[in-house]
Amino acid sequence: MIGAVEFGLIFGVMALGVYLTFRVLNFPDLTVDGSFTTGAAAAAVAILAGWHPVLATLAGFVAGFLAGVITGLLHTKGKIDGLLAGILTMIALWSVNLRIMDTANLPLLRQDTVFTPLADADIMGTWVSIAVLAAAVALLGLVVVWFLGTDLGLSIRATGDNGPMISSFGVSTDFTKTLTLALSNGLVGMCGALIAQYQGFADISMGVGLILVGLASVIMGQAVLGQRRLWLAVFAVIVGAVLYRLVIFAALELGLAHTDTRLITAVLVVVALLLPRWKGLGSRFGRRPTAVTAANEKALTGAGTSVGKEA
Repeated sequence: MIGAVEFGLIFGVMALGVYLTFRVLNFPDLTVDGSFTTGAAAAAVAILAGWHPVLATLAGFVAGFLAGVITGLLHTKGKIDGLLAGILTMIALWSVNLRIMDTANLPLLRQDTVFTPLADADIMGTWVSIAVLAAAVALLGLVVVWFLGTDLGLSIRATGDNGPMISSFGVSTDFTKTLTLALSNGLVGMCGALIAQYQGFADISMGVGLILVGLASVIMGQAVLGQRRLWLAVFAVIVGAVLYRLVIFAALELGLAHTDTRLITAVLVVVALLLPRWKGLGSRFGRRPTAVTAANEKALTGAGTSVGKEA
């Protein structure tokens, strides 16, 4: 269970990136499946080349950032549909990732990583490591909240809400879209770099289907905690990532095979999407009569009584 929570907290970094495009920008970005592996590949190659693990992790962020820039330019300057632009970049990144790693799998088992200090202190896999990871991811979440509250962040949020309106105020929506896609995939790439160091290897197929995991984290977290405030919506994403890993862990403990995880993810997304509607139906059929409704019922009852007397 502790390992699942650690895994979920690390995936919270990726979920923050998906949140920026899916919720803030209202953009269906499929670049995630490729940029995650790109970040892992860049970090793995950098570590094997002797780079410090922190610098290697930042290299993963930069690699994902550049992937997001490409998607943004294809969409804004090339006038390609956003969904198709993400797919094109994702397909191209498969070959790019193989070029970076020069193989389908790069092991990092004997290399120092950002998690080596925790392992040396013999706290990895304990509640202390969970506290450290939670503090680090929470700090990143605070940075995201702060950024979205700046003038540039407000422009990005306005672009997602009403692009034509914010354009009329002189804001370049091409720039805000490209920047958001770049930052989103930068976070995804950094998450890929962290996961590669946590698992001890980078693999060419480690990002396949990851967009579904990100959407599950975003939707589940906000279905549970809501999104009434910006800070609540951001931290709900991190909580959703942890909840997702815990659900997968519980499913595997119950005897389901690893090959069933995609099915479980799809079911979780469907349930999270339908949950608000179910709540709305429940409140509609289970609500108490208001004063106006009671008055109307009383009037109708009185009218019925008077009609009966006349008859």
